[in-house]
Amino acid sequence: MPLPTSVRKIGPTRRSVSGYYAFRGEESIAFESTLERDFLIKADFDVSVLGVISQPCEIPFHHPVTGRRYTYTPDYLVYYRLGNRHYRDYPKPLLVEVKPREKWQAHWREWSPKWKAAMRHASNEGWSFSIHDESRIRDKTLDNITFLARYKRMVFPSVESQAVLNTVREMGVATLDYLLSRHFMGDLYRAEGIAHLWHLLATRQLDCDMAQSFSPLSEVWVPDYE
Repeated sequence: MPLPTSVRKIGPTRRSVSGYYAFRGEESIAFESTLERDFLIKADFDVSVLGVISQPCEIPFHHPVTGRRYTYTPDYLVYYRLGNRHYRDYPKPLLVEVKPREKWQAHWREWSPKWKAAMRHASNEGWSFSIHDESRIRDKTLDNITFLARYKRMVFPSVESQAVLNTVREMGVATLDYLLSRHFMGDLYRAEGIAHLWHLLATRQLDCDMAQSFSPLSEVWVPDYE
């Protein structure tokens, strides 16, 4: 079965910031607000995410108050990797509406018919449906991703990077402090080593619990992309 494609194009708007996000440097995904952009930044960084489709489907629904029929287009459809899960536990694709909390709370009664229609549609397709607001997007994970972004384009000797990665693979999990002590001795070299480890995290060669604050005892591992 072919994957869904965008059903409508996003154009410039005066109400918010719109544009295109370079998802993993391979495709441009449209967004209509800074909140949608931040959602894409998190999805881009998440190694469990296989891909994201914007404006993936049009869902017809009947409004019980007005009696009229409408069409609702959710913002994104997110596909996930199987990872180390059994194929029977394959993660369901997630149909997402990105909406500021203040706005969806103010319009909950008005918009609930289209969201109920989205839940039915998602269930029929074998997907899940969720509304993402600031509480689910602009969190500690996004703060950490933003912090690491400055280290993404730095360049370090590949031999040193491979040595660090080999150590983590052998151990399974290692702390940042241990890696600094083992591979980056001396005060001057330690400072460069910290930047090197941030680079490996920023480029997804290492992974960690991004929902937690970074510390010397933060544990890292080599991610599984399968």
